[in-house]
Amino acid sequence: MLRRYFILFAVVVFVGSCGKKNEVKKPITDTIPTKDTTTITNNNNPSGLTFNPDTAFAFVEKQMSFGNRVPNTKEHIACGDYLINTLKKYADKVIVQAATVSSATLGSIKIRNIIARFDEKNPNRVVLFAHWDTRYTADRNESTKTQKVPGADDGGSGVGILLEIARQLKLNKAKIGVDIVLFDGEDQGDNGLNGKPESWCLGSQYWAKNNPIPGYAPKYGILLDMVGAKGATFLKEGYSMQYASSIVEKVWNTAIQSGYGGYFINQQTKAPVTDDHLFVNTIAKIPTIDIINYDENKGGFGMHWHTPSDNIDIIDKSVLNAVGQTLMNVIYTEQ
Repeated sequence: MLRRYFILFAVVVFVGSCGKKNEVKKPITDTIPTKDTTTITNNNNPSGLTFNPDTAFAFVEKQMSFGNRVPNTKEHIACGDYLINTLKKYADKVIVQAATVSSATLGSIKIRNIIARFDEKNPNRVVLFAHWDTRYTADRNESTKTQKVPGADDGGSGVGILLEIARQLKLNKAKIGVDIVLFDGEDQGDNGLNGKPESWCLGSQYWAKNNPIPGYAPKYGILLDMVGAKGATFLKEGYSMQYASSIVEKVWNTAIQSGYGGYFINQQTKAPVTDDHLFVNTIAKIPTIDIINYDENKGGFGMHWHTPSDNIDIIDKSVLNAVGQTLMNVIYTEQ
């Protein structure tokens, strides 16, 4: 996840990202499990369809098999190619929005926003977002600044859930049209005290200013960021409440109805979080919320955030399931 910009008690607080140095590894098998072997209690399922946390977890593992997904690296290119090819298996249409943008940390970087469309001609639509790049260095702590960010949770978890949603949409057509957008260049901003929020979320800013779909006007959007870590809970994020409070209430009520009230907490964050949804709201004017593991009372984003500890061991299938099943219940009950 990108660097965040917080305003709390009139004090401006900036926070950075994390990482771990990995070699390029041979990708794990392309065989993704589609049978759920994880026993997870679900009190209610309004959609009548079952999200598969095993599949989502495997999609997270697959991303990590390429190494750190830092722009301008071969690992990043390989993972992007995989995401494009995977979505082509499920979606009616895939659009790759390539661009060269200027980052505060890496200079000129090549990015690819990946857009998958389901029931393309349906005018009644929602859009789902996540980012797929990882922070270039683990600069949260001075001792790990030479390492890179594995990005299992920060990037990988949101993408893993959306790939499983894409697989489900292929199997079970929704009543609405759905777009999945994977943003690139989210996590390469300036982590210094004078860093600007606009130095982050480069992919979402580019997409919002240059949408490749003429007249694009979905009803609302939902962004996933850091949605897979052990012990994760999700508060109502400030900008989400400012720009799309009715969508926050829709999602949180669905989560509670679905039996996941222990994850989706009926409480607002003390400060807003600068994430991709801010620019979708302010530039593209699409009311969009952020489901994100952030709680000031628990140290912010968690101890693994922007550290080498953001690896596959931090991912909890129960958390993936809570978010993924809630999202499916929202999508498949939308009229």
